[in-house]
Amino acid sequence: MNILQVLPELNVGGVETGTVDLSVSLVKRGHKSIVASSGGELALEIEKQGVKHYTLDLRNKSPLVIFRNTKKLSGIIRGEKIEIVHARSRAPAWSAFFAARMCGIPFITTCHGYYSQHLFSCVMGWGKLVIVPSNIIGKHEMNDFGVPFDRIRHIPRSVDIEKFKFNGPQEKSRTDFVVGIIGRITPIKGHTYFLKAMSKVVRRVPNVKIWIVGETAKGKDNYREEIDVLIKRLGLSPNVEFLGKQRDVPHILNQLNILVASTITEEAFGRVIIEAQSAGVPVVATRVGGVVDIVDDGVNGLLVAPRDIQAMAQAIIKIMEDINLAKNLAAAGRKNVSEKFTLEQMVEKTLKVYEEAVKPNVLIIKLSALGDVILSIPAIRALRDKYPMSKITCLTSKDCEEVISRCPYIDELIVYDSKFKDKGIFGIFRIAKVLRERCPDICIDLQNNKKSHLFSFLSLAPNRYGYDNRKFSFLLNHKVALPKGPLVPLEHQGKIMEMLGVSFYDKKLELWPTKDDEERVGVFLKNEWLKAGQKLVGINISSSVRWQTKRWPAKFIVKLSELFIADDIRLILTGLEKDLDLARDIATNSKAKPVIACGKTSLNELACLIKRCNAYISCDSAPLHIAASMQTPFVALFGPTDPLRHLPPSDKSMLLRRNLPCSPCYKPDCKDVKCMSEITPEEVFMAAKKLLRFYSN
Repeated sequence: MNILQVLPELNVGGVETGTVDLSVSLVKRGHKSIVASSGGELALEIEKQGVKHYTLDLRNKSPLVIFRNTKKLSGIIRGEKIEIVHARSRAPAWSAFFAARMCGIPFITTCHGYYSQHLFSCVMGWGKLVIVPSNIIGKHEMNDFGVPFDRIRHIPRSVDIEKFKFNGPQEKSRTDFVVGIIGRITPIKGHTYFLKAMSKVVRRVPNVKIWIVGETAKGKDNYREEIDVLIKRLGLSPNVEFLGKQRDVPHILNQLNILVASTITEEAFGRVIIEAQSAGVPVVATRVGGVVDIVDDGVNGLLVAPRDIQAMAQAIIKIMEDINLAKNLAAAGRKNVSEKFTLEQMVEKTLKVYEEAVKPNVLIIKLSALGDVILSIPAIRALRDKYPMSKITCLTSKDCEEVISRCPYIDELIVYDSKFKDKGIFGIFRIAKVLRERCPDICIDLQNNKKSHLFSFLSLAPNRYGYDNRKFSFLLNHKVALPKGPLVPLEHQGKIMEMLGVSFYDKKLELWPTKDDEERVGVFLKNEWLKAGQKLVGINISSSVRWQTKRWPAKFIVKLSELFIADDIRLILTGLEKDLDLARDIATNSKAKPVIACGKTSLNELACLIKRCNAYISCDSAPLHIAASMQTPFVALFGPTDPLRHLPPSDKSMLLRRNLPCSPCYKPDCKDVKCMSEITPEEVFMAAKKLLRFYSN
């Protein structure tokens, strides 16, 4: 795997050390590891160990510099054939994000800090996966930056435990007692509170040494001056020694009797704490942020409230005066690190995140109509076969939710309720936000209209597939020309699938009704007083409000029911609740008294009902596709629409239509609708009888 990590610089620090440790470990495992930063003293070190380094001005927050860096990083990604871009800080993350998008590869982040709620910080939540070192940072990213829980990955920071020799309290001098604080000299690290606590300790143990390790953070010179004044005022000058920035932290820790971490804000993790525990140094730390993930109070360290000078002093004195406590804390600390925070564990977990990230997230858009959504099932099934380990999300409309909600080939269903909750332009943007949160890598637009192309674009999927149909298709970046002639629906979808390398796939339709659905249908039929063994034929009397021209005349259904009852076959009228009046008129005018099921079943119950039928009859409407899905023999009545485009696949079907000069017209209104009215009840009866002779449930 080829990985690019980006960070501001490569000088001594927790982020830098973690980056170096991971990079070197990746190389040792046979991966290609690239690091981009503005340079630093660790750059030469990693290059000696096989890690390639690119020097860019990645500390700079200027939009112009970020733009330039985006182009440079894009060149590095293409030249080095990078598969994953991993950003470890905000400034370089902006360039890395856009470069990864331009190159169509995954972008992930590691949040090393408790970032302020600012636009500049938002980019750290834009990773396909977001690594957090502690629970507090994970909650912060979810609550304050809207990162979904399923994109958060918890990987604590680590130490190379082999670099830290365990030098327990019993092996160190108790006369030259050293208490130290390690970290950048900046207000959030709480140096002033540490020194005030140490002034109380010194009154009890006058000869204690106080080491302050770390350089003054940029722009914090006034704070350093404040510390100097405080040391003099507290009379600590004979005790305090500033050691500055130290490369050899293990050597420093081997001389410490106690490490104090006095951070006053939400600490992201606290790497120096696990380093101290590795070296056998008892720890006193403030109860903030990720520190509570490391220190179990009284077991492997002592915790105090931030800014609580008295409690901090008491904790330090307690360890100083109780050698057994110090030994127990040190032993438990080392065990804690070896079980949870080793370099090996961090590398393994990070590699799993990389492996997960390179598996593309797939978004399928199929909004309507009901029958067309059913026809999309074979394509969805083929996509699951193509991407077996990927997360597949499907966007559909509220009207079609029931069809696909039980589909085993998708991981998540997003429902677009355009009539109510998601009505209007704000609803579109709400759904687009939900799609972006899923970080799709591939979007397959099976709807291919203006709205679906817009959703595809707003999802920010780097690869967007669909038809070049001039319906906002410029928003797609992988397009296929519209076919010149009519294609059956699955072949129409197949042209898009071919762009993804899927040439052949099973065209079988499916639905997934449950046992409960079947039982409810069984109760319904039992209540209709059907004779034992009586054959059933269903007929769809409905069509959408827009497509009245698809309907077969009601008087023909009356005649058909009487033809069937003469052969002891019961007709079942299916449709929507709005069709109840029509169904009652048909039943009233028919001597056969057909069963009325209109509006009495859910969609999945209708599927079970159609499955119970020996044959089914329908115009070009969703129930026809349901019949094909349930393997029920059907007679298809086509008039204003073209069966070459819309007839569902089945080897148990018969097609009836009139080859009129005006058909197919695709007109929702017509004065005489000859294309449907010229299909006679006798023709339909004979076609159904033929199916009944050849097939039986």
